[in-house]
Amino acid sequence: MIRVLVVDDQDLVREGFAVMLSLCDDIEVVGQASDGSEALAVAIHERPDVVLMDIRMPVMDGLEATRRLGADSRTASCKVVILTTFDLDEYVFEALRLGASGFLLKDTRRDQLIDAIRVVAAGEALLSPRITRTIIEEFTSRPSIDTAKAKLLETITERERDVLLSVARGASNAEIAEALFMGAGTVKSHVSHLLTKLDARDRAQLVVFAYESGFIRAGRDE
Repeated sequence: MIRVLVVDDQDLVREGFAVMLSLCDDIEVVGQASDGSEALAVAIHERPDVVLMDIRMPVMDGLEATRRLGADSRTASCKVVILTTFDLDEYVFEALRLGASGFLLKDTRRDQLIDAIRVVAAGEALLSPRITRTIIEEFTSRPSIDTAKAKLLETITERERDVLLSVARGASNAEIAEALFMGAGTVKSHVSHLLTKLDARDRAQLVVFAYESGFIRAGRDE
């Protein structure tokens, strides 16, 4: 059972998501919150697997709440999915840096919402091609790289580099397995090793790492 917390200051939006999710046999809505501060309290008490998080809220916004969830050992395992009105929201990159696993449009269909929850709960990143382009554009204007992260690249194998490149392009485990001619279990193992070696929480942070470290530079792949 996937435990979900829904966070949004708009009652109709929050309750609408909760109702849609409650109709699914493998998803349980364990709580609702109307701002980031309330979300933290509920998350600590309920320990959800996935948090659907609005960004613009009173008291504490979704970005700060996402940061605090990741920083608290009691909630660090929660996967945060940001709820946005536009998939090119100005806060996309910052949310990823702070630990968000992906993004959903607020007008998403029920089947897409349920699939998204399952994908994120399974450890995949929920990044559309347009979101990936936003990340690329963010680094187009950055001439420097994070040298500490670049140093970590020396710890990964050539095969892990191939997998990291595919992850950074937004490919799923199944797509990586097909492209690199390896089993799904092998891909999962490589991703797990990358998360450990590169000190990343999840696949979304691997994408950010690939650009911040200089592994991928705007306009070219390594």
